[in-house]
Amino acid sequence: MSPDALPALFRESLVLLGIVGGPLFGVLLVVSLVVGVLQSVTQVQEPAVGAVPRLLTVVVVVMLSGGWMMERFSAFLRSAIERLADRGF
Repeated sequence: MSPDALPALFRESLVLLGIVGGPLFGVLLVVSLVVGVLQSVTQVQEPAVGAVPRLLTVVVVVMLSGGWMMERFSAFLRSAIERLADRGF
């Protein structure tokens, strides 16, 4: 096994994590910004008021794109296992 195979695999996994997690974190950033502005305007600083929209956002985004996320992760895992097995690791 070449010495740069594991770092390349690690780097590829981090890129995949960014690609798959990017939409979720982007939507959460927008929702958090909107909730924060609304809480500041209304002066309602209850933590539950901010947590519920974020939780619902995560549930909706995962429901809509969960299949795509799992497809990408499973393809990467399959590829990683095959590459590691081919190199005798």
